Amino acid sequence: MITPLPGVGRGDIRSGTRSLWRYAASFPVPVANPVSMGEGCTPLVERPWRGGRAHFKLEWFAPTGSFKDRGASVMVSTLRQQGVSRLLEDSSGNGGAAVAAYAAAGGIKAKILVPAATQPGKIVQMRAYGAEVELIPGARQDTADEAERQAERIFYASHNWQPFFLQGTKTLAYELWEDLGFRAPDNVLIPTGAGSNILGCDIGFNELRRSGEIEQLPRLFAVQPANCAPLCASFASGAEDYTPVETRPTIAEGTAIVKPVRTRDVLAAIRRSGGAAVQVSEEEIVEAVYDLARSGLYVEPTSASAAAALDGLIRGSVIRPGETTVVVLTGSGLKATELIRRLIGVLPANA
Repeated sequence: MITPLPGVGRGDIRSGTRSLWRYAASFPVPVANPVSMGEGCTPLVERPWRGGRAHFKLEWFAPTGSFKDRGASVMVSTLRQQGVSRLLEDSSGNGGAAVAAYAAAGGIKAKILVPAATQPGKIVQMRAYGAEVELIPGARQDTADEAERQAERIFYASHNWQPFFLQGTKTLAYELWEDLGFRAPDNVLIPTGAGSNILGCDIGFNELRRSGEIEQLPRLFAVQPANCAPLCASFASGAEDYTPVETRPTIAEGTAIVKPVRTRDVLAAIRRSGGAAVQVSEEEIVEAVYDLARSGLYVEPTSASAAAALDGLIRGSVIRPGETTVVVLTGSGLKATELIRRLIGVLPANA
């Protein structure tokens, strides 16, 4: 992790820059020549949601279709400046696509390891960028284990391990603050696998508090599918680190990480904010995919899990009417076309 930084204020924003590099003053080291394709500056829209209202952050407007572009831009830019010319990444899909794209843009060779069951569209996307893609049999953890073995021979630019990736995801916090008229939301709901967005928001909002721009941190809610919810189990038990949990396959493949490598940091961030780890069923995720799409927001199931969790938090009066709540929609539905095609068969008859 990067040593905590003092943060920056609104006067430090490069207002003429239409990308996350408008917040470059907040980064730990200056980057002379960033690898950027306009990532960040994604829409924040307030819309009705099942009888209430919420703000939805449309992260799929990023160049590769997911929020992972934030971390990839800052990480690849920094590594290139340090002389890295070939890198290795392991991913369930979106992270690999982002790293492949930014490596291509930066003139770096990339090798991406993905589970063999990864959505075909994401694999095609990585290969289109020119990355070498290796399909690993088994679960997501098997892919991570293989990446650690191959890291003996190639620089391991894991988006889960590299601290500069989190320096990119922290710009989500800065952007929400700017989107909302330089104030923090009350609540942020985030689909969570390894937790890079949770950690990014924790870093970013804490920097804003240190710089005197906000007085209170928003509550961070990490949302996981009940079929694979190790962070929820760890949080509920009061544990400070990973708690073993039985897992099953889930349609929210982007969060299907059995043993997040930064579990201790993610749990601490959630608790520091006063938030919680929340799980949702497969049925709730499917329904949220449908309801979001019918409101005009076409997202992959992983993203829809965050919207699905909002209902229970409102019913339980954890989130109250009048609070400013942001639901982070992390990836485009186009990423999971084949999966959504199959899901359509289980939607209500009047859909």
